Amino acid sequence: MLPALDCTRCGACCTSPEENRREGFRAYVTVTEEEALLRRKDLVGRYVARGEDGRAHLRLTADHRCLGLLGAVGRRVRCALYHHRPAPCRRVNPGDAECLNARRERGL
Repeated sequence: MLPALDCTRCGACCTSPEENRREGFRAYVTVTEEEALLRRKDLVGRYVARGEDGRAHLRLTADHRCLGLLGAVGRRVRCALYHHRPAPCRRVNPGDAECLNARRERGL
């Protein structure tokens, strides 16, 4: 049985996958027009970017982390957008395949 995974000590799922990095892909988490986040102008200006195609996505830092991820991956993190996070972020659950893949890529 796997030990309980604590998201506040991880943050791996909030970093762009290696494949995206290799391909130079900067739009990691899509934010659909229906998302509550897009109704918050204060958050949109800081955390959301639009690609050449006009689609909204969460901004990434230079090291390919979501700009909303605060703290150090694998040590102590929190999400500045937690209550307004988009659907792709809400779908990740501790211990699911996406979580475990992200942890493996980050060596956690």
